[in-house]
Parts: sequence; structure tokens; C-alpha cells
Amino acid sequence: MAELTPEMKEMFAKAPVYPLATASKDGVPNVAPMKSVWLIDDRTIWVADNYMNKSLANMQENPRAAIYIWGPETKGCIQIKGDVEILTAGPEYEKMRADVKAKSDKYPAKSLIRISITDVYSCAPGAGAGDRLL
Repeated sequence: MAELTPEMKEMFAKAPVYPLATASKDGVPNVAPMKSVWLIDDRTIWVADNYMNKSLANMQENPRAAIYIWGPETKGCIQIKGDVEILTAGPEYEKMRADVKAKSDKYPAKSLIRISITDVYSCAPGAGAGDRLL
């Protein structure tokens, strides 16, 4: 597992939305914008499954995902890749569900997507585009 640096954690905190990329077992890609996303620690990201269809199906078939971090305030761009676990019970799921429901009862918080960070890449343009950072 990779651990995010303080600079990467700052970028994560400043991102306005978190595009989540997945692929089916046959390699059919999907990307969807996520807002209910938390950096739990240096190695773990939580994503609330409120309305996932294709993303959830892809992660059930192929438990890997990537999150793109960029925005006007991030001062850079990174792609975080990781291994996925889908939780529908337990203390972590209940914590996520309570946090989501505190925002609004309209969000179903169907499952918790726990991403264990394995790699981080630069996606900023220029000479280092695509370089592995972690």
C-alpha cells in the first residue's frame, strides 16, 4: 500500500469533485463524479455509494478503481489507484451511512466503497505527465 504525502492530502482536501474510474472484467471503462468521498488516513479512501450502477457493477467484477484529483485550488493533478472492498455492514459502513444521512435523508448510502491506495501518478501536463509518484 502507498501512503499519501502531506502535499497530496492537501490536494485531496481541495478537490471540488472526485471522478471515480472503474472498468468491467472485460475492460469496459466507466467514470462518474463523486461528492461523498473521504480521505480516512494516508492509505484509505471511502466513497459512499448513493446512486452507483455501472461503477458498482464494475467494482464487483473487477475490484480496482482510480480517483482523479484536480481543481482550481489543488495546484496540480494526481491519479490515485487502489484495491476496492464493498461494505454493506459493519462499523465502517455504519459510520459512513450516519455521515451521509446527516447531510440529507434523500441519500440512500447503499454501500461503502473502501479503496486501499496502491499507486499514485502525476497527471499534470509536461515532462512528468504519467510519472509514478508512489
